[in-house]
Order: sequence, then C-alpha cells, then structure tokens
Amino acid sequence: MSTKAATQPPAPAHDPNRRPTPGAPEKAGQPLYSREELTRILAEREAWTARELAETLARAPRRKKAFETDSGIPVPDVLDPASVPEIDYRRDIGYPGRYPFTRGPQSTMYRGRLWTMRQFAGFGSPEDTNQRFKYLLSHGMTGLSTAFDMPALMGYDPDHPMSRGEVGKEGVSVATLRDFEVLFGGIPLADVTTSMTINASAVVALAMYVAVAEKNGVPRAKLGGTIQADMLKEYIAQKEWIVGPRPAVKMMCDMIEFCAREMPRWNPVSISGYHIREAGATAVQELAFTLADGLEYVQLLTDRGLDVDSFAGRLSFFWDVHNDFFEEIAKFRAGRRIWARALQERFGAKKKESLLLRTHAQTAGVSLTAQQPYNNVVRVALQAMAAVLGGTQSLHTNSLDETYALPTEDAVTIALRTQQIIACESGADRVADPLAGSYYVEYLTNEMEKRALEYIHRIEAMGGMLRAVEEGFPQKEIAEAAYRYQAEIEKGDRIIVGVNGFRTEGDEPIALLKIDETVARAQVERLRAVKAERSAEKVKEALGGVERACRGGANVMPPIIEAVKAYASLGEVCDVFRKVWGQYREDGRF
Repeated sequence: MSTKAATQPPAPAHDPNRRPTPGAPEKAGQPLYSREELTRILAEREAWTARELAETLARAPRRKKAFETDSGIPVPDVLDPASVPEIDYRRDIGYPGRYPFTRGPQSTMYRGRLWTMRQFAGFGSPEDTNQRFKYLLSHGMTGLSTAFDMPALMGYDPDHPMSRGEVGKEGVSVATLRDFEVLFGGIPLADVTTSMTINASAVVALAMYVAVAEKNGVPRAKLGGTIQADMLKEYIAQKEWIVGPRPAVKMMCDMIEFCAREMPRWNPVSISGYHIREAGATAVQELAFTLADGLEYVQLLTDRGLDVDSFAGRLSFFWDVHNDFFEEIAKFRAGRRIWARALQERFGAKKKESLLLRTHAQTAGVSLTAQQPYNNVVRVALQAMAAVLGGTQSLHTNSLDETYALPTEDAVTIALRTQQIIACESGADRVADPLAGSYYVEYLTNEMEKRALEYIHRIEAMGGMLRAVEEGFPQKEIAEAAYRYQAEIEKGDRIIVGVNGFRTEGDEPIALLKIDETVARAQVERLRAVKAERSAEKVKEALGGVERACRGGANVMPPIIEAVKAYASLGEVCDVFRKVWGQYREDGRF
C-alpha cells in the first residue's frame, strides 16, 4: 500500500494549452533522389529480389524468417535510396554543428576536441576514492566521475540501521562536508570537471560540492561538471527515492534554476536514459522516455517563468550504449534531431546552445556477463565505438569485472585504454559522423525518430511525463519489453555468447575488489566526531531554514548550502524532506 504524505503538492489538471511536441517538420528542400529515379531504383530492386536473391535463397535459406533490430525495427533484405525516399539532406541530415544537429553538436567534432573520458571512481571511504581519482587522472582520464553508495543515494547516513552492510559497497560513503573535504582533497576543482551519480539526495551532494570548493577558494561560478539529479527516471526505472515524484521533481527544478543563476558552467541535471535501458527498455523506449523526461523539465521550468535560453544550454543527457551497433548509432543521431526541433518549435529557443543534445554515454552494464568475463572487453569495445560513431561528447567504458563487484585498478585501466585506442588508433576521430548517408543508418535514424515521437505524443496526450509516471505508463512498457527480451534468451532465439551459446565449463576466477568492513566503522566514527565538534545550535537553525523552504515552496538550494556548511549531515537534511513530504512507497503494479 502506498504511503504518501498529504502535504505533497497537488497534481495539476491537464493543461489544454500545453504545446505539443512537433512531429515531422515541413520540407525545407528537395529529397535526394527524384521520383523518376526512385521508380527506376525500385524496379531494379524488384528484379534483384526475383533473380539474385531468389537464387541465393534457393541454395541457402535465411537463418531466420525475419530480421529486425533489438527494438523490433524490421531490417529489409537490402537498403537503397528508395528505403529513405523522403529524406532531405538540408532538412534531415545537414552539417555537423548546424541545425538539426543530426551529425553532431560541433562543426569539427573530434578533430577539434576528443570526447571526455570518464571512469567511475567511487568506492569505500572518501580516502579510497580520492586515491582512485588521482590514479585515473595520472593515467589520462580527463574528468572525474563519482559514484555514491546506496545509503547516500537513499538519503541515509552510515550509522542509520538502513545502511547496515551497504556502506561504501556500491560507491563512496559520504555523510557530511568533512567527507567531501577528504574526497576532493588535492583535486584542482577549478580545472577538472566532476560528474556525480546521485539523484534523490542530489541537492545535498551539490550543496556539499559548492561548499567544499568555496572552502578551497574556488567560487561556485567557476565550477564545471554534472550532477545526475534526474528524478523522473528514478520512478520509471531505478527506484531510488526519498519522497514522492512531485516534491522530488520540484527540488530538481530548484537546482536547475539555482545553477542557471549562480553556476553557469555547471550541468544541473543529466537526464538519464541509461537506467531506463538497464531496466529492460528497448533503444526506442530509452530514446522516447528520456526525451519526454527532458521536455517535462523544460515545460516545468518555463512554467516558473524562466526563459528557456537561460537554462536549456546546460541540460545534458546520459545514454546507455547496448549491443545493436547500428541501432545505437542511429539513436544518438535521431535524439539530437528530435531535441533540436522540439526546443525550437515548441519552446521557442533561440540560442544554438539551447538546441544541442549534449551527451554522456556509458556502455551497457546489463550486457556484461559473469560467464566468460573477458568477453566483456569485446562487448565494451564495440559499444564504445558505437557511442563515438554516434557522436557522444563524454564516455564511460565499463570494466570486465563489474558483474561481480566494483572494478579493480587493472580492470578499470583496460576500460580506459579501450577509449584511448579508439581515439588514437582507429581513425574514428578524423571525420564527423562517418556513417552519414549510409542507407541503413539513415533508415534506422528515421525509424528511431518516428517511433520515439509516437511514444512522446502519447505521453503528451496524457498530460506530460510526470502524469504518465504517476499512472505507470512507462514502467509498464519497460516491464513488457524486458520480459520479451528474457523470453528470447530462454528460448534460444537470442544468443548471449558464453551464457546460452558457446559455453565452456569452469570459467577461470578473476581478481575482485573487496570493500573491507572497517570502512563502515571508520565512516561512523568520522560522523560521530563531526557531530561532537560542530555547533548543534547552528545545525538546528540551518535545518529549520531548510524546512521553511520546503513548506513555503521557496528554492531549497540556498538553505541547504548553509546547512551543510554548518556540517549538517546528508541524512539529517533528507530527514527534513521525509518530515515535510512523507516517505514514498510505490504502489504495486502488475
């Protein structure tokens, strides 16, 4: 049964004036091929099908009755100009760095600057993670990527009963500003960008990052990086929350508004398709639901009275990169096109920066296998190449051992070297969007766009993504897709190498990273020491300011910054959220 506080903001009625997301744009020019030429090509295709293809099939039938992508997009026997008959180069493809940005957000792409290479570096104590930061920076990593442990993600301190057995296990353990002082000790925060993977308690983590930087003489206006913060996807897929969807999304919008005014180099949300895909969504669903989340945030912020151009340029996206190589490339290209058109046509964005789908990508953790774990190196390399050919601006490559534990230094180094080999040895950096004009890639790009827009239009008809999430629509769609995928594996219709095909007996064990239980004890002791040293009166006063902001509808960022400067803990701040809005429990859905 759901437990939801009566003080949650009421759900607004569907707005009949809500502007719909645009569909297919008006033609800007002419298709690549004339009608007469397409007619000749179709006649030639029919002749090829009747002769060469028929003769081949008579000798060796197809392996399957029908071929399709992982999202169910049909793959014809052959693709030619008639497969993309309505494509218009200027309208649909264009040039890199030019609207609709199908070919990439920058005109030179990787010729001018390689993508940012990030590797997760969050485990154990702040000291452990700080050491890993410095190790990776010394090996060529160009941005920090911080994972936090489960207690921090759920808004609990390490001494809370709910934290037992989880402290430092899935990421770094943090509770107070003292932990952030250790975590980023010796790191030049004015010179590096930092990505933080945290959502329900993201507002507290960002406040601590601002506070530790200012203690080190770095003003908030100079800080660069990204905090994930995307709460809609939590209710869709990842299921890590503190309060209900509406207050959670409200606080996330507070962060975006605060950063637009005071942190111009910071990306206050990374709208995340990654976890949607990891939950079992298809590539089309990942694309559609993620863009719908982003459009909902833009709508809510413009409803507050913010000019879209004041914040849209700092929104970023986080994509999963799965195994269907060409479909993943098409997903990036279609996503840029949909976003640019929606921001311009629906919201009236005028700045080029507002139209750019700024992208971080991570190879698919869910595709990694515990069986034959060294196969994961190959999977990750193919997925990383798809992300690069798709035009990502930032990339994390998973390590071969991540089905078992957080990665060892050896495993994370191989993952980083994978990116460096692609960057320095493959030639992928030499030309923007090298697969543009491929009949197959353009066909898939068009199909991804069309099918994603169908989902987006259905969501808009429901009243937007927040209402759709409350009604369980994307959750149900993902659950059904996940079931179909697993059924294909169990029936043998889908082969996973080393799992249900090409198996071997007795896989050799690999080295694993183990988190010592002393980490939890040390973190609890540090928290106790901080509480003994701080001013209890200042903490009480600061937490009172947080509560007043929550109850009064004010922006929560300023009082939370003051609270963490007084060394209020993450759990104490999140307890205020639970007090005001109640702790959220999801309804059972079948």
